[in-house]
Amino acid sequence: MKGRLHPKNNITLNPSSNESILDVIGRVGMKRRRFVMTAVGASAATVLGDFTISGLVQTVAAATVPPGLGFGGMGFESVPPNRLNPATGALEKNLVTVPQGYKAEVLVAWGDPIMPGAPNWLPDASQDAAAQEQQFGMNNDGMHFFPVPGLQFFSQSSRSRRAKEPSRYNRGILCVNHEYTQEQFLHPNGLTEVTIQKVRKSQAAHGVSVLEISKDRFRNHWSVNRDSQYGRRITVNTEMQISGPVAGSAFVKSKKFDITPEGSFEIGVNDGYTAYGTLNNCAHGYTPWGTYLTCEENWNGYFGYLGNPQGPTEPEVRSQQNRYGVSATGFGYRWHEVDPRFDASTNPLEPNLFGWVVEIDPYDPESKPVKRTALGRSKHESVQYVLDDNNRLGLYMGDDERNEYIYKFVCSQPFNPRVRNANRNLLDNGILYVAKFNDNGTGQWLPLVYGQNGLTPENGFNSQAEVLIKTRQAADRVGATMMDRPEWTAVRPRIGGFNEIEVYCTLTNNSRRGTTPASVNAVDGSTRGGSARPPVDGANPRRDNRYGHIIRWRETGRTVTATTFDWDIFVDCGDKLDADANHKGNINGDDLGAPDGLWFDEFGRLWIQTDQAGDGLGDWQNIGGNCMSCANPNNPKEIKRFLTSPTDCEVTGVITTPDGRTMFVNIQHPNDGGTTENPTLRGNWPHDQGYGPSGRPRSATVMITREDGGIIGA
Repeated sequence: MKGRLHPKNNITLNPSSNESILDVIGRVGMKRRRFVMTAVGASAATVLGDFTISGLVQTVAAATVPPGLGFGGMGFESVPPNRLNPATGALEKNLVTVPQGYKAEVLVAWGDPIMPGAPNWLPDASQDAAAQEQQFGMNNDGMHFFPVPGLQFFSQSSRSRRAKEPSRYNRGILCVNHEYTQEQFLHPNGLTEVTIQKVRKSQAAHGVSVLEISKDRFRNHWSVNRDSQYGRRITVNTEMQISGPVAGSAFVKSKKFDITPEGSFEIGVNDGYTAYGTLNNCAHGYTPWGTYLTCEENWNGYFGYLGNPQGPTEPEVRSQQNRYGVSATGFGYRWHEVDPRFDASTNPLEPNLFGWVVEIDPYDPESKPVKRTALGRSKHESVQYVLDDNNRLGLYMGDDERNEYIYKFVCSQPFNPRVRNANRNLLDNGILYVAKFNDNGTGQWLPLVYGQNGLTPENGFNSQAEVLIKTRQAADRVGATMMDRPEWTAVRPRIGGFNEIEVYCTLTNNSRRGTTPASVNAVDGSTRGGSARPPVDGANPRRDNRYGHIIRWRETGRTVTATTFDWDIFVDCGDKLDADANHKGNINGDDLGAPDGLWFDEFGRLWIQTDQAGDGLGDWQNIGGNCMSCANPNNPKEIKRFLTSPTDCEVTGVITTPDGRTMFVNIQHPNDGGTTENPTLRGNWPHDQGYGPSGRPRSATVMITREDGGIIGA
């Protein structure tokens, strides 16, 4: 749900009349849509290199659950849901709660210094943009841990071997996304009036934080090295490179500005190879050559129409902006009122510089981030890679909007595991595909290639660059399947006898699915689909899908180059106490709803994070606030609640150190119901957790460890 002032992504922007995934559900038997779980001709003790899943469990202290096929078990007791306290109107606990035998501590919070010379956070939020540019950003989301010293290749065929060597991982670089800002907390007097100084601070609180952390071996405690050479902030105004098929094209030659603390002053036209900034950085990914991939999600909401309230004068540009949700007022940030770079009526090509996957080298503080346009332009939620047995690289992505699509990008050249620099531009060449789900539990990857499948000049596509700029319209044209808000993707490790390429995707919700009157929009992308009510189908099987579900698929032939796949629904989320059978879900363990964050650890455990209102009201009175659960991929109904969260927050972003002994989890927009006049109206987390001074709520990264020093979740 993000914060109260953040977009809920519940307006359908897809004008396509393509058949929805729910259109086929009534024609597909559930039995045919379930994978047949086999041992793939091997037992749980099958060796992967020099490592077995049973050998892994032997490294775990007090492992109480035996491993299964590619799954290390869940050896913790569930924590109860954090439900509403009627007396206070908030959740029972304004805390991060974890199972007995574990502890949760705050590692870093919004405003903490992360680089040499950075000032401390001020509880009254009076620090300026220059200070914020050196401090941890606001509302952290996706993140990844990169070991230090030395570069580590991250190929999935060998990554789990690192669990045997915990002493090697006492330093690391944490790359953390910052999705958006809460203006009522960011400024001492909120956004009662908009100024360029406030906008610059808001822009500085977005983007990515790169920080070095180190471990005290005696205390099993991590802390931030604020004087690290690796520490840096990448913000809305950081210079970046554009690469891939769109680079140099007319589509990205927007106005060029001299960006200063006092304002943005027009000085010409961008060259088509340069962009400034990244924003609304939601989920993420990483590469096997050790770089970070940050994804630009709701970038459209930062633009507005000031120079011309009707939008750009060019009908084609106005239609293009409409398909991606650019509007006259945006999401209320009001940047366009004082920063002409974000006035989409007078600078109409600037929106084309956002909506990409951005690659960052955490090991080189002087390197320039790169926008990889070959991966398409959308509201990217996450990007997760797979290396197949031929070292071919595929990346899987969701577009977080109701009735949008699931994508795959396959690199043209194989990954080179020996020479890091040989992979530098691997993401610039390849084929972008979009998924179509069929009645019989199979699916096709449809290529988004200029000249194919109707992507021709007659239909408004005059080059591959235009196909990628108009990725959503291209997916409309080729006949992709509309989905219920495809968010994070996760790839199951190929360990312990499990050898499939199996990818999961959270479909967070769609309360308009299957409701009446049914409606679709024009296939040419010219209509804003705010009232779309697509019918139900096989991959999105429930009307009024308020609790969401998780879908998964396996690539044919265990290769990322496959153009077909098999799919099923991993789990329907819901509340088993709901009077409406449609909303009960099919979980035998701990209920959850609105699945969002998704990640497999090195031991085959699937971690699921939720993003609902977080207040315990209405549909969530039984489920409680947001949480993180753990699931058995061999038995999707076996789900245990591992973590509960403070009031009005989202649980998002999870990663462990390579040895599996420390987990990092992000808490976003805690106590969001606070106001400018009373910031702590709904609480004061993480101060309530014993971290930092009082003043106002702060998003933060939490580190979780076991009291016995063992592996998380075992």
